[in-house]
Amino acid sequence: MRIVYKSTLSIAVVSFLLSGCVTLAPEYERPLAPIPSTLAQGVRENNQSVLALSWREFIRDERLSKVVEQSLDQSRDLRKAVANIEAARATYRVTQSSELPTIEAGATGSKARSVTGANSTAISQSSSATVGLSSYELDFFGKTRSLSESEFETYKGVEEAERSVRITLIAETVSAWLAYASDQSLLSFSKQTEQSAKRSLELVQKRLDLGIDSKVSLYSAQSIFQQAKADVASYTTKVAQDLAALEQLVGAHVDESLLPEGLEDASHRWLADVPVGLSSEILLSRPDVLEAEHNLKAANANIGVARAAYFPSITLTTKGGVGSSTLSGLFSGGTSTIWSFVPNISLPLFDAGERDANLDYAKAKRDVYVATYEATIQTAFSEVASALARRATISEQYTAQEALVEANKQSYTLYDARYQKGIDTFLNALLAQRAWYSSEKTRISVRLEELNNRVTLYRVLGGGLAQKSE
Repeated sequence: MRIVYKSTLSIAVVSFLLSGCVTLAPEYERPLAPIPSTLAQGVRENNQSVLALSWREFIRDERLSKVVEQSLDQSRDLRKAVANIEAARATYRVTQSSELPTIEAGATGSKARSVTGANSTAISQSSSATVGLSSYELDFFGKTRSLSESEFETYKGVEEAERSVRITLIAETVSAWLAYASDQSLLSFSKQTEQSAKRSLELVQKRLDLGIDSKVSLYSAQSIFQQAKADVASYTTKVAQDLAALEQLVGAHVDESLLPEGLEDASHRWLADVPVGLSSEILLSRPDVLEAEHNLKAANANIGVARAAYFPSITLTTKGGVGSSTLSGLFSGGTSTIWSFVPNISLPLFDAGERDANLDYAKAKRDVYVATYEATIQTAFSEVASALARRATISEQYTAQEALVEANKQSYTLYDARYQKGIDTFLNALLAQRAWYSSEKTRISVRLEELNNRVTLYRVLGGGLAQKSE
């Protein structure tokens, strides 16, 4: 079978070369970042970049690393974000395919019997095979190209949104794991205080029975005992709730061997220090900022689509091939060349301002995304500045709190010894014990806040974004 296709392919090549050469979208210019050039005063320059600090390097505890790895593998939110990427990529591919002509091949054949004069009949038949373009629009004014660019930027924005979900998931998983550790420490200390208060209560009861102490001391001893007992019940509930929250983030059961017994002292290397540079340009690499910029670029490309609507739309439908009066003729050489060329030019003469409205809408949406982009950068700067401000004082606060705990502990030890020897009142011992108890709970809370501050800095600075392959 011989099929004529040279003229059709020539038209396709010319169409491809002529289309997509022009776009009416305005040239994109990144808006100036409405933030200071430096992140914060007093920040020391660091040659390292948080963008290159992977979460595996940031997390120093092996158990926590395994929990984070499990959350990245099992989280439904992350799976949904990945699926959104695939959907956006497919949409972009569909739009991009319209930039090239669709070439179709077809074959038809017919055979019919009809009545002729004198009640005689005749049989007629014909067949043809063709290759051609099907309603291909020549993109002289960049409409299709702008649509494709808009979908591409939308796809890249969804990709950045997935990275935002990923880094947020890492940060939230670490924070939930640390909250569990903190409440475990508070639960353990409350149990120790309960046991100590119980022994004090038994001692006071004996002294009361001997007429050495008064009921005031008894009631005071009962107050600290009941307070510690109530705290044990409260922190037992919190530990269970922390575990439930952690498993929800992970998306699966967390093995008990991967759970912490409590927050150790500050010398334990739970998390690495987060390197912070001076320049605020690092914020432009945050996934939410990049997502906002890709959305802005998509809106900018849509202006080109709206502008192209003012110009004629030119479509081509072409076919070329061979035909024969018999089906066997297609294969025996008894064929004739057949072709068709159907150009179509259309331009709306009156649309009641629809094209003007579409262009105004596209420009307004571009302005919306400019404001969104700038607001996203300002939010990022505010988050980083807040985290850096806390980092500047949290270590000093924790050191002072540790010293306060030690002083209150020694004070309670001395007052308790003096009371048992009968040279001081139980009230002084009780006040010292309460001060120790309260300062220790505060110390654990400050320790948790210091670790969460590192997590926050890692998240708001876009830590670990070099691992795009994940």
